[in-house]
Amino acid sequence: MNDSNTRLQLYLEHRIALINYAKVVVGDHARAEDVVQDAFLRFCASTEEVVEQPVAYLYRIVRNLVLDAVRRQAAEKRQQQSPPQWMRPGHELSPEQRVVHSDDASRIAATLASLPEQMRIAVEMHRLGGFTLQQTADHLKISLSSAHRLVKDAIVHLASSVATHDSGHSAHSKERPYA
Repeated sequence: MNDSNTRLQLYLEHRIALINYAKVVVGDHARAEDVVQDAFLRFCASTEEVVEQPVAYLYRIVRNLVLDAVRRQAAEKRQQQSPPQWMRPGHELSPEQRVVHSDDASRIAATLASLPEQMRIAVEMHRLGGFTLQQTADHLKISLSSAHRLVKDAIVHLASSVATHDSGHSAHSKERPYA
């Protein structure tokens, strides 16, 4: 069946049945018509192929397009119902939390500035600049394991500067409760 007129005639004979078939799954007559029309375009586009059972082939095209439409509709519905996490508003920090975060950032900046130059450059390149450890090692003209050690040691220093203050701060707050 290669003749486009024969395909058109076959489509017209089965159009109503195809729309009803699609409508059962899609649930909307207009969308079912759109699916059947798309199926006809695909059916006619496959003129190089010899189709032994053209009616079954047309129904299969409609079925596949209906399933694609249902999946697409479900995905759109999910997206409309709940926006992705990055689009949801964040929680507002209390003034106390802002001060603590600001103190932590200041402490980290001071600790970072006090690190030996190679260690500071290594951690800045790898953790803040997005460079790989190999790129960091190449830039500093050191081995990969040395670059890894510098980054690890720098992170330990930075974390301990915040942790030391947090443990001292909580002990201090236990001594003087604000009530």
